Amino acid sequence: MKTLADHIRKKRLDLGLFQRDVASLLNVNETTIFNWENNRTTPALHHIPAIIRFLGYFPLQTPESLPEKLILARRTRGLSRKRMAKTLGINESTLARWETGRGRPTRKSLDILETYSEHF
Repeated sequence: MKTLADHIRKKRLDLGLFQRDVASLLNVNETTIFNWENNRTTPALHHIPAIIRFLGYFPLQTPESLPEKLILARRTRGLSRKRMAKTLGINESTLARWETGRGRPTRKSLDILETYSEHF
């Protein structure tokens, strides 16, 4: 399975559910599930937490680098960069530099990140 859509479709079929059933569980419409499963669209960030709960696992590759870990922590919570930066008490541009690998958190910032997420 290569895409998030593959995981959603497999889980749905394994459970014997219709697209409308999954749509109801994820609080979206049936067309949205159809579009996701056929790779016509991808889920918005705010849908990711519900999808993870439905699947029972995080379906994407485990992060290795700090930027990948930051992006994973943000996406699993369905947060925009702006909202995660506010939650962490840092500037959005600082988080952007960390996520793109153009900057590295200080030890103090890493301590804040560790209390925020198990991924660090």
